[in-house]
Amino acid sequence: MSLEHATVPADAGEVTLLIARRVEPGHEAAFEQWAKGILDSAAAFPGHLGYGLFRSSGGDAPWFLVHRFRDAEACRVWQESPERAAWFAHCEGHHHTEIARRKLTGMETWFAEPGSTRPAPPRWKMAISATLAIYPVSLLGGYFLVPRLTGLPLAVSTVLTACVFNVLMTYVTMPTVSRLLRGWLGR
Repeated sequence: MSLEHATVPADAGEVTLLIARRVEPGHEAAFEQWAKGILDSAAAFPGHLGYGLFRSSGGDAPWFLVHRFRDAEACRVWQESPERAAWFAHCEGHHHTEIARRKLTGMETWFAEPGSTRPAPPRWKMAISATLAIYPVSLLGGYFLVPRLTGLPLAVSTVLTACVFNVLMTYVTMPTVSRLLRGWLGR
């Protein structure tokens, strides 16, 4: 995918499904095999964009399964599929239990704390946080980047500006703002 077509989940309506499962000690290998099977099965569905399996950090800490879908409909089709039901019908002996499930859409993915199952902050807090992250990018971009692009056609300069802003928002300002405001966002 080229940068000019890159989008963040809020732009594309993507859905991220995060599932936490607790696995009884001694049954990790069976669970991991089951988890990889169900994730691979989901990956074959139209609209499935990718997945991840995150092992427990040890002790009583959960394992995490992550699915990304193109939209809510693709997620629903997988959730209601006979293939998914079959995986759950044949998981006895793996000794694992779902302890939390979150469906993240749009900006919520920027505010999800790794390893946390807390709900996303209210949308008004996310909007304020995003504004605080956008402001320095816009200010610095307008001062340093835009003047250097004035000789280019509008469509080209706009694509370059959007790409730079998107990368800075995704990897610099949003993670920084959400980390700095974590206490306020979680109240």
